[in-house]
Amino acid sequence: MTGPPGGLVRVGPGPGTILVRMSQTPEEHLSGFVVAVDGPSGSGKSSVSKQVARTLGFGYLDTGAMYRALTWWCLHEDVDLTDADAIAAAAERFPLAIGTDPDAPTVTVGGADVAAAIRETRISTNVSAVATVIPVREILRVLQRRLISEASQAKGGVVAEGRDITTVVAPDAPVRILLTASEEARLARRSTELHGAADAAAVAATRSQIVDRDKADSAVSEFTVAADGVTTIDTSHLDFEGSVEAVLQVVGAARA
Repeated sequence: MTGPPGGLVRVGPGPGTILVRMSQTPEEHLSGFVVAVDGPSGSGKSSVSKQVARTLGFGYLDTGAMYRALTWWCLHEDVDLTDADAIAAAAERFPLAIGTDPDAPTVTVGGADVAAAIRETRISTNVSAVATVIPVREILRVLQRRLISEASQAKGGVVAEGRDITTVVAPDAPVRILLTASEEARLARRSTELHGAADAAAVAATRSQIVDRDKADSAVSEFTVAADGVTTIDTSHLDFEGSVEAVLQVVGAARA
């Protein structure tokens, strides 16, 4: 079976889709050169990972966007977010299509472009209810490993970022990095991104999205302390270019 064009892989029932099945286990080694980037909210995972992928000519996968898209789908389908079984059932029929081009990381659900919608506050405040359901994490982990291998084969490598990517999703990646930063730095970055400022009011408005989500997600995912073999990069005092260069140095050493 051949996949859809443009680096997209679809999951869910219906014509032209690929059903998620447990056909790939964590013991099946990933294909190609994989750079896995983990870290808490506001550490710079997404922006840095995209730029590293562009620089290297690699594919890019934002696994967090997959959880956000599933949250959008659950809300769209009026799924009770207090019912773990209902959320898992929604994940099984989730009609996701996600692109792996760092210059156009498209996200569609059931044909609807949700790339902007999944960044809305209502998604940010509800995503932990979805992401902390263990069966959902298993369903998406299988899909994420398949996407990583396919993108890596297509582009010669892939940068995959998200929670527990270095420990659960891609523990066999040749390069595993934990991007971290102080809470102060992370709050300032996210408030600037969301509100265009990092003053006290903007930071206060952002705090729950950063601190509360990290607390909720830490129940099912370790993303604050590097596991064995994972390189830690603290970006608290690095600008964007410096953070990208730090990651590129780690990748370069691994490829040497």
